[in-house]
Amino acid sequence: MNRTKTGLLDVPGALLHYEVRGTGPLLLISQSGEGDAGRSVDLVDHLVEDHTVVTYDRRGLSRSTLDDPARGVTMEAHADDVHRLLAFLTDEPALMLGCSIGAVIGFHLALRHPGQVSTLIAHEPVAPRLLPDAERTHHEQELREMQEVYRRDGLPAVVKVIAKLLGISMADQETEPNLTQHPFTPERTANFEFFVEHDFTAVLDDALDVAALKNTPTRIIPAAGRTTPRTVFDYRCAQELADLVGAGLETFPGGHNGNLTHPRAYAARVRELLGGA
Repeated sequence: MNRTKTGLLDVPGALLHYEVRGTGPLLLISQSGEGDAGRSVDLVDHLVEDHTVVTYDRRGLSRSTLDDPARGVTMEAHADDVHRLLAFLTDEPALMLGCSIGAVIGFHLALRHPGQVSTLIAHEPVAPRLLPDAERTHHEQELREMQEVYRRDGLPAVVKVIAKLLGISMADQETEPNLTQHPFTPERTANFEFFVEHDFTAVLDDALDVAALKNTPTRIIPAAGRTTPRTVFDYRCAQELADLVGAGLETFPGGHNGNLTHPRAYAARVRELLGGA
């Protein structure tokens, strides 16, 4: 049985919690939404036989505490955290799976630190700058409106709105059997509140140079869920990314959160696309 090694890494403005498990080439998973290092435990279970899997709490979530929480976060800081974590763990190019906001972190890493990540699977990136101007403006306004819903009506109300925006149907969502449950504990609730209040702002303020992604040495694999509606924000970003980098849009099991709902099949797809790396 693979044991999990945990650690804390000092980074500028924060303390970063990370977990390492498995053997083989290093694969870092940057999670979506409010997910911390433990959120992808079922997926990790199916990857550790042939990969050294690194997960972490994004700054501001769970055990990755901020020196000054009032300052919030930026996408640049998130990417710098991953850069420092990878540099601490290995001097070889790493593999990366970025889900949603995690994919955008991967974009910044590929541009700022060429060669540190050899391959990035970018699953439904929440990157408005990938979209045509009118569509981008529309979806950025949706993000702002969701923050207002949260501030006015609280977390339960905004969770429903986020699910609708990302094409997630909680009522009839298919899943694999025997999944680890992730109830809304006080810690997860606090993470979700931080995500909506601060990470949404980081996405809105992001100055990512999307055109430069065409020339990065990192192999970027655009990906989207099989059941994600083709008209929603996250799927459209994946489509535009595929067109930008001149790659096919790879299909994964499930929808936006397929890494959580279909961890066995999702892990098999990751392994297939990484070509045994």
